[in-house]
Amino acid sequence: MPLVARMQPFTSTIFAEMSALAVAHDAVNLGQGFPDSDGPESMLDAARAAITDGFNQYPPGPGIPELREAVAAQQLDDYGLAYDPDTDVLITVGATEAIAGAVLGLVDAGDEVVMIEPYYDAYAATVALAGGVRRTVSLVPDGDGFRLDRDALAAAFSPTTAAVIVNSPHNPTGTILSDDDLAEIARLCIANDVVAITDEVYEHLVFDGAVHRSLATLPGMKERTLRISGAAKTFHVTGWKVGWISGPRELIAAARAAKQYLTYVGSGPFQPAIAHALRNEMDWVRDDAVALGEKRTMLSTALTDAGFSVHRSQGTYFVCADPRPLGVTDGDTFCRELPERIGVAAVPISAFVDDAGPWRHMVRFAFAKSDDAIAEAARRLRTL
Repeated sequence: MPLVARMQPFTSTIFAEMSALAVAHDAVNLGQGFPDSDGPESMLDAARAAITDGFNQYPPGPGIPELREAVAAQQLDDYGLAYDPDTDVLITVGATEAIAGAVLGLVDAGDEVVMIEPYYDAYAATVALAGGVRRTVSLVPDGDGFRLDRDALAAAFSPTTAAVIVNSPHNPTGTILSDDDLAEIARLCIANDVVAITDEVYEHLVFDGAVHRSLATLPGMKERTLRISGAAKTFHVTGWKVGWISGPRELIAAARAAKQYLTYVGSGPFQPAIAHALRNEMDWVRDDAVALGEKRTMLSTALTDAGFSVHRSQGTYFVCADPRPLGVTDGDTFCRELPERIGVAAVPISAFVDDAGPWRHMVRFAFAKSDDAIAEAARRLRTL
């Protein structure tokens, strides 16, 4: 095969495979994490106006000043994190490119990158692109949820560790890392002089009074953390691909050096629309989080009624379910058969881990769908 060996495991994504099966069998797609409704109308109007007003050529390399200023203001308001919009904020083509820019700019061939599994599949692919070596630490069961294995995390750090990638609220489990978990990550980063790359794209989508805390707010961490977020999940615009990185200027410069040779720039007319949304539509986001929490409960109840054992989801778009009470032990085979069998698509958690053993049975369902779609999925799931 002409593809270089380090990229051969990444020729396809589980999301594309499951979505294709959903289309082929007219299934309710609870696999891929995209909403089936658009974001706030004033943001859509701002995008239309930007197209009409000529914002259709290359934006500035770091992103338009208006958006960088809005990102900096939001982080100051929400977390007390002060970033200079001119040097400490970089606009990217979605959070996935932000992750790639951060890893490619900071990880040398042979460097180790610590990752918490299950992990978003792009993490592993970008570490491979950089020629790095991933060291994974699995979340472990904690009642009906999951927690960090701090002893295993400490053992994963070594003299060749360059970075740790931290995702909270966590995709795919919906776990929010505790303050104690974050404190241990911070301790290890400082003790080993390691950079933290934090994926916080679900920062606003938390439920039941839970609070998201950014790792960058912990003592000694702002100066060694690249904080990644974006508009896709927050404002229901996954196709606009507008993300950002915030951090100390020397780390931002490293990420920008790699990012500018990936896409250079993107999302020109959408950048002013997202700037508008960050400044004017956060009440919409808070209301959306409440609605998503209700959808989480609706889908979790449907899965329980269908015979699954359902894990607690504190945020994100996702809930994890255990089909072993239904006699299923292989989540991958189960998910590949489910669209044809009952017309529902999900994704296996085994696609997001190096050690499939503890996760082989687990399945992820997305609830960022209309109530009608969830109700129809519930009806079909009951036929199991």
